[in-house]
Amino acid sequence: MTDAVFSSRPASRSYGMMIFRRFMGHRLAVAGAVVVILLCFSAAFAQFLAPHDPLLIDTSKRFMSPFISWQYPLGTDDLGRDTLSRLLYGGQVSLVVGIVAMITTMITGTLVGLAAGYYGGVVDNLLMRFVDTLLCFPQVFLLLVIAAFVPPTILSISLIIGLTSWMEVARIVRAQVSTIKEADFVQASRGYGASNWRIMMVELLPNILAPVLVAATLKVATAVLMESYISFLGYGVQPPLASWGNMLTNAQGYFDTVPWLAILPGILITLTVMSFNLFGDGLRDAFDARLKLDP
Repeated sequence: MTDAVFSSRPASRSYGMMIFRRFMGHRLAVAGAVVVILLCFSAAFAQFLAPHDPLLIDTSKRFMSPFISWQYPLGTDDLGRDTLSRLLYGGQVSLVVGIVAMITTMITGTLVGLAAGYYGGVVDNLLMRFVDTLLCFPQVFLLLVIAAFVPPTILSISLIIGLTSWMEVARIVRAQVSTIKEADFVQASRGYGASNWRIMMVELLPNILAPVLVAATLKVATAVLMESYISFLGYGVQPPLASWGNMLTNAQGYFDTVPWLAILPGILITLTVMSFNLFGDGLRDAFDARLKLDP
């Protein structure tokens, strides 16, 4: 029985190498992963890469065009603040919100899905009907309603996005758990007297990591987009702290005269969302290709 338990866990080195080879064969996913790494690097080291203080105001240098000055390579905004520095620090805020929201989403959705799939019956029906109820409301509507009553900070915005995004994850996890909960290695753990919590955390969760990891990657992209959306509407991260969403909000009144103030953060939002989606698609294809092979 012990051998059955350990043989059920796809954590071997050969499994990891096969996943890596499958992923590296997906060129768009590799490109997406490279961009994700660069974005995370620039966000993590924004204080060293930014040429100026993003909050420094110099009205004598308002609306400088990009690519005409080494001192301000991407120009300045309506208050004379360096655009490049604000983009770097705005990326830091947007990615932190995306990652914290993703963690919140995955923890909530995974716990609900594990409980529903493992216990079944009344527990499953109650939890899934609750999930269905929340899915009846558009996420943007839930975000705006909650954000209107919560002070907008990076943490609060992250939690709001995370707590309105977990329902699809719960469904994925519930479906996976319902499929494997009667497998031999789970029955062996029950025979050894393992608790329900241990079976869910130690036996079931490692065997559903593939779809969970893919969902986590895609949820970062969704969270970044949602943060930009609510910041653009004025409910997100508040000035003077920069995020890509509120940079778009500040630039909308000047789009006819200085369009780059809106185009630059818009490009970064699009690039970030697209890169995380490509990365997630590559992970999904890599895991699926591995599972279709004969052991």
